[in-house]
Amino acid sequence: MPRANRHFIPGYVWHITHRCHKKEFLLKFARDRKRWMDWLYEAKKRYRLTVLNYIVTSNHIHLLVSDDGTEDTIASSMQLLAGRTGQEYNQRKNRRGAYWEDRYHATAVEKGNHLVVVNTLEKLGIKAKGREAVETEGSFQLKEPVISYKPVFAHENTDLRPKNTYFLDDIL
Repeated sequence: MPRANRHFIPGYVWHITHRCHKKEFLLKFARDRKRWMDWLYEAKKRYRLTVLNYIVTSNHIHLLVSDDGTEDTIASSMQLLAGRTGQEYNQRKNRRGAYWEDRYHATAVEKGNHLVVVNTLEKLGIKAKGREAVETEGSFQLKEPVISYKPVFAHENTDLRPKNTYFLDDIL
């Protein structure tokens, strides 16, 4: 039975997963993960792929990407990425055969603020406690609340200069 054709809708965000052949741990060494990331960077440059996030585990990868509206951006990027990674690994290890299991899987993800904010806050865990995600010019920044520690400090963050530098002995 032939494989179903992939249909990428330009401008969407895509969650892509790709697993190593037979679930082998072919990406367990930092050298191999680094080469995969190098090829990801190359695909980003060549095909104008927008990489929102990625995770490289020892036997599979996750990519969160968006394209530039061109029809073959994701397919060409994945072909370069998977092909070159497998080719280099097989040459270096004097190995033959498949590096990746079957085809990569791509799932469309709904765009929205939740995509960036919730994911980032969850990943930061305890480090995000008490911080607020603020949208600025289409992106988000984590901001800490402005708190005055002593009456001598201003409520706003300013540059470190002699006129606004205080020593503990002077305050107490």
